[in-house]
Amino acid sequence: MDRRQLLASASALGALATLPIPTAVRAQGKRLVLGQSAPLTGAASQLGLQMQAGAKLFFDAQNAAGGINGTLIELRTLDDGYEPDRCKANTEKLIADDVFALFGYVGTPTSLAALPLVNQAKIPFVAPFTGAEALRDPFSPWVYHVRASYYDETALIVKQLAHLGLMRISVFHQNDAYGKAGLDGVLRAMKPLSIQPLATSTVERNSVDVAKAVKDLVQTGAPPEAIVMISAYKSCAAFIRAARKAGYGGVFYNVSFVGTQALLEELGKDAMGVVVSQVMPYPFGTQVGVVHEYQQAATKAGQKFNYTAIEGYIGAKVISEGIRRATRPTREGLVAGLDSLQNYNLGGFNVNFRPNKHVGSSFVEMTLLTSDGRVKR
Repeated sequence: MDRRQLLASASALGALATLPIPTAVRAQGKRLVLGQSAPLTGAASQLGLQMQAGAKLFFDAQNAAGGINGTLIELRTLDDGYEPDRCKANTEKLIADDVFALFGYVGTPTSLAALPLVNQAKIPFVAPFTGAEALRDPFSPWVYHVRASYYDETALIVKQLAHLGLMRISVFHQNDAYGKAGLDGVLRAMKPLSIQPLATSTVERNSVDVAKAVKDLVQTGAPPEAIVMISAYKSCAAFIRAARKAGYGGVFYNVSFVGTQALLEELGKDAMGVVVSQVMPYPFGTQVGVVHEYQQAATKAGQKFNYTAIEGYIGAKVISEGIRRATRPTREGLVAGLDSLQNYNLGGFNVNFRPNKHVGSSFVEMTLLTSDGRVKR
């Protein structure tokens, strides 16, 4: 190459350096950013903090080992206080900041606020902490669920109650999209049994004002034998304590979103006999596979084992495998990578995605809380 050609090449390179770098190229850099909106403060803060902590256990260990093909994962979390408007603003900011994908959002009303932005921006939305049907139907090619649905959870709850002969069932639910999703699931499960809830009552999101609900459901001439609860841990704990104080002697059933560890800590000895449906593998005791991995990472970090954190851990492992399998370093490449996770065994927990099926699991089991802070299967 002569001097004239060398100068021309240098000039061309200089011009290229001033051009914006497309997303597909930036994603090949040494750091890849995932965006998360979750409650880090407020009445549901333990759900967001535990989901974030569990995910970071996996991402941090992966980064310490060199990342994914040399690329490190950064989880950028913004606090939404479990409020839809704040989640929408967070999502707009994360998309404007050009994060690679959205991950581990917490809650139904918040995730639903983000959904139109997800579809408009065509950005992967992976492992939201919600089982609402409205995020699954209609199908979105950008949304991936690692957990079972509220329909799956409430079907098992009603089935178990019917098996026990407890057919007088009332429902306590949050007055928003999450509560409605859970109530719809209970009604759907009751229909084949030709029964209806004895009564229903609500609590506002991020509130513990349960006096009216206790009056509606418990302080009646013929109280229910069981109460199914579709709310977060603080309001559920407040309701359980108030109902028992009012003399209620029936059983309480919660869906997984309640936050098992947070509910245990809120209730203390009053947790005895409370039932919670779970959509993740049992994170306590001697385990193998992904649970053993999670326990080792949590112990090293000084964290207590809990269901919300292991959901974050498993979600992080799933999106990381999708990134590893990505056909191209783009959002569309991540979609292709996630779609290839057919019968993917994480180590005792299976996820099964396909191009037209983005609900990875239907696993549900029941657990019982004890007065000494344990969770029994």
